[in-house]
Amino acid sequence: MRQVASMGMGMIYQVLNEAWRALRRNRTRSSLTMLGIVWGIATVTLLIAYGGSFREILVSGFDAFGKGAVICWPQQTSEQPGGQRAGKKVVLEQADLDMIKETANYVRHACLETVRRPGVAYGNRMVGTAPVRGVCPEYGDMRNEQPSEGRWINSLDELERRRVVFLGARVREQLFGGRPAVGETVEIAGVRFTVIGTMDRKIQLSNYFSSDDESTWIPYSAANDLWNAKYANVLVFEPIAPQFEQRAEAQVLAAIATRQQFSPTDKKAIQMFGREQFRPVINGITIGLQVLLIFIGILTLGIGGVGVMNIMLVSVDERIREIGLRRALGARKWHIKAQFLAETLLIMLLGGAIGIVVSYLVAVAVGTLPLMGPLFEDDSGKADIHLRISFFTVMISTVVLLLVGVLSALIPASRAANLDPVEALRYE
Repeated sequence: MRQVASMGMGMIYQVLNEAWRALRRNRTRSSLTMLGIVWGIATVTLLIAYGGSFREILVSGFDAFGKGAVICWPQQTSEQPGGQRAGKKVVLEQADLDMIKETANYVRHACLETVRRPGVAYGNRMVGTAPVRGVCPEYGDMRNEQPSEGRWINSLDELERRRVVFLGARVREQLFGGRPAVGETVEIAGVRFTVIGTMDRKIQLSNYFSSDDESTWIPYSAANDLWNAKYANVLVFEPIAPQFEQRAEAQVLAAIATRQQFSPTDKKAIQMFGREQFRPVINGITIGLQVLLIFIGILTLGIGGVGVMNIMLVSVDERIREIGLRRALGARKWHIKAQFLAETLLIMLLGGAIGIVVSYLVAVAVGTLPLMGPLFEDDSGKADIHLRISFFTVMISTVVLLLVGVLSALIPASRAANLDPVEALRYE
C-alpha cells in the first residue's frame, strides 16, 4: 500500500514538474496568459466582496427598525360574527394589552404607542414637526433604540410618570448642536422634560410616523398626562422568535378580537406589518444583486479561461512530435491528458493566487465606497461599502477558478491525448 502511494505521489510530482518546465520555456506567453486570469479572479473576488457588503448594509438598515418588531394599526371589521355589524371601528387600549400579555404565549413583549406633534423646545430653539411618542420600557429593545449617551426609558419612569425624554439624533442636533444634551431640560407642550438619553444617527430603511432620527420618546404614562392617550395609535409587539411571527400575529388578533367581540379571523380589522412582510424584498434585492455580480465576474474570468484554452491549443500544435514520441515510448492517453491538465491548472492557480493578492491590495487602497452615507448625512462609514475579502469569498473565487480551469483544459488535453502516435511522429 505504501509503495503504491509513493508511486502515485511520484507520478504527480513528475507531472507538475514537467508542467512547470513547460511554462518556463515560454515565460512571456505564460505571463501574458496569466494576466487575464489575474484580472478575472481579482474581478470575481472584488465583486463578491462588494455584493456581500451591500447585503450587510441593506440587512442592517432593515434590522435597525427592529429584528422582530411587528406594528399593528387598528382598522375596521369586515366580518359579521354573531350578528355583529361589519365596519365596527377597532381601538387599542390598556385592556387589549393586558389580554395579549395574558393569552398570547408566542409574544415576548407588547407595548401601546401614542403619538402627537406638540413641538419640542430648548431655549429659543424649536422643533415643531418632531413626533413625541409615548411608549413602554420594552419598546427600546423591540425597536432597537440604542442610546449613544445616557439611557433609555425604564420601568420606574413609567411607574412614577416621570417627565423624561429620549431624543433622536436629528432632534438632538437641531436643539443642542454639538453640546451634550443629557441632563438638560426641554419643553414639550409647555411641560418641562429632562433629557435622559440620545442616540446617534440611525441608518434605517423602514419606519412609520417618522424616522427615529427625527423622533422623541417619553413614558406612556407621561404622554397620558399631556394628552388623552386612552386609545393608542398603534400596538407594537415582538414574537418569542422570528419563526413564530405569524403565530404571534394570530394570537394578538385573537386576543383583541375576544375582548372587542369581533371575528378572530378578520385580518382586515387590524393591519400588521412585521419582518416577514419585507423579508422577500431584502432577499430579492440582495441575492439578485449578488448573483448578478458573480455572473459578471464569472464572465470576466471566462474570457481569461478562453485565452488560456487558445494558448494551450497552440502549445499542443507546437508539441505534436513530442507527444508522438512520448506515446511511442509507452505513455498512455491519460498521461498526456494529465500533463496538459496540469499545465492549464498551474497557469490558473498561479494567476489566481496573484489575483487574490491584487484584490486584497485594491480593497485596502479603495477603503470604503459611498452607498447610503450621503443619503442619511452620515460620515461614520457604517452605511458605506467596505470591500472585505473574507475566507468565504476566497473559497468561492477558488471554486470558480478551478471550474473555469478544468473547462479550459478539457479541449486541449483531449486533443493532445487523442493524437495518433504514428501521425504525430511524421508531423513536421
